[in-house]
Amino acid sequence: MLEDIFTAIPLGVFLSFMLGPVFFVLIETAAIKGFRAALSFDIGVLIADAVFLCIAYFGTNPLLNRLKDDPALYIFGGTVLVTYGIITFIKIKRTTLTPSTFEFQKLKNSDYAQIAVKGFLLNFINIGVLGFWLGLIIIFGPVLEMQPVRLGTFFSTILLTYLTIDIIKILLAKKLKNKLTPRRIAVSKKVISILIIIFGFILILRGLVPDQVSKIEKQMEESINLDQQQT
Repeated sequence: MLEDIFTAIPLGVFLSFMLGPVFFVLIETAAIKGFRAALSFDIGVLIADAVFLCIAYFGTNPLLNRLKDDPALYIFGGTVLVTYGIITFIKIKRTTLTPSTFEFQKLKNSDYAQIAVKGFLLNFINIGVLGFWLGLIIIFGPVLEMQPVRLGTFFSTILLTYLTIDIIKILLAKKLKNKLTPRRIAVSKKVISILIIIFGFILILRGLVPDQVSKIEKQMEESINLDQQQT
């Protein structure tokens, strides 16, 4: 059991530092709206991960393998991200930069619920997350002998490690709050909107030209590994 836990911890750390729209929005939420809002967002993300994990576990492998590679799902998810990023960017661009506009207001319980839903949806539309969990089940399932208790311990440890690292990130990002001016907040929101648009286009390209995207990613990985060996 302890071996399963120690194996899962590095995977949880890796998952927490995967660069994607969720990573950047989490940091932004922590810096601008505070700890509880960022934690609510992260809980929504974790629920989406748990749903994907259940789908990967209870579904049939052939169906899920075909589903996670379906170009239409990548195009749909990418289109949603691009649309969300563009709308957010335009809204910030049209906003008048005054202190009252970006005042740190006390949020209601309903606001935290909406933030959690935002985290869920932002993670759920990324079909690559399903591929990640499916891959882990395919790789580690036989090692864990597909025993429900061992699988539950293994994947719970991954999610708990992910949450722990994210809480540390939230606390660090929260320290930026006092240094944020209305203009800096607007700039950070614009940058994150652009990043979300870029991630969306990458998903669309993965659906339209998957072979070319995989080739580019492989070349980038080989280049990074070569640089690491030289250093």
